[in-house]
Amino acid sequence: MINQNTDDDEDRLVDPRKARSRARLLDAATSLLSTGGIEAVTIDAVAKASKVARTTLYRHFSDSTQLLAAAFERLLPPVTAPPASGTIREQLIELLDRQAKLIEEAPAQLTMLGWLALGSAQPGTAGATSHPEEDRNQVSSLRARVVNQYREPFDRILGSPEAQQELGRFDTNLALTQLVGPIVFTRLTALPPIGPAERHQLVDDFLAARSAQRALTVTPH
Repeated sequence: MINQNTDDDEDRLVDPRKARSRARLLDAATSLLSTGGIEAVTIDAVAKASKVARTTLYRHFSDSTQLLAAAFERLLPPVTAPPASGTIREQLIELLDRQAKLIEEAPAQLTMLGWLALGSAQPGTAGATSHPEEDRNQVSSLRARVVNQYREPFDRILGSPEAQQELGRFDTNLALTQLVGPIVFTRLTALPPIGPAERHQLVDDFLAARSAQRALTVTPH
């Protein structure tokens, strides 16, 4: 019993230290990411900025891919809830305006999307032990958060009974690409940003295309 109590006391001492060291590492990684981009988030730079030993860093993150994925995940803002009322058009316009603002005003969001799109290859892993399965899990977790961030609000609107009745059956993957894809593309390619009028046109074009397709499927031949 005495030994068990001693073990419990040691656990209580160790866990807060681990939590503090992880928090310091993520503080340093997110700061470096925000100010210097992906290339700034190296094992050496994070260890130096956090004042945490490399050996301790590797107890939390096997390499810089895991560390960078965790930093990106920490920077993700809360999921934007879809509008609670209005027509399908009004709800889509409001949600698209919110998502566009998020993409255009948060450089870390844009960098993260590009990083994921490129397969999340990250330099600066020399000296780390390779754990591809762990890396995939970490990146998969980030991808799931991104899907939840960008897609889930649209799914709630487009999957509603009202939308299904108005628009018919359609591929929600393609719908999301049509609505959000141009905004992401213009940011990734440094083209002029898509303004409110153009975003409204994206919604109107999508709805017009859906209406035309629905008319074709219900018109008897």
